[in-house]
Amino acid sequence: MLNSRIDQVYLATGATDLRKSIDGLAILVTESFNLDPFSRNLFVFCNRKRDKIKILEWDTNGFWLYYKRLEKGTFKWPNVSDSKTLLVSEREFRWLLDGLSINQKEALSTVKERIII
Repeated sequence: MLNSRIDQVYLATGATDLRKSIDGLAILVTESFNLDPFSRNLFVFCNRKRDKIKILEWDTNGFWLYYKRLEKGTFKWPNVSDSKTLLVSEREFRWLLDGLSINQKEALSTVKERIII
């Protein structure tokens, strides 16, 4: 799913009514988040119980809508009250999909400079 076509990953903070389909989620992206649903971004939504997510992605001539329902457990959805969206890295997004918090204090940090020997 994530590849060179994707620029950013935005999480919709709080719970979203996942009865919404592509059109309803695209309207949320436009009107509530002031973002462009036709951009090269992923928009990720979670339900109140935190056991289901939907991901909206524009792909050249149409939308993809991914849906994941957990059989056990919940997503570690971040609690952010001061914003309607949260920009996360691809790495943080993968942690979230794997059932982890996006704040992994034990994770190794990304190397920004390489030592050439």
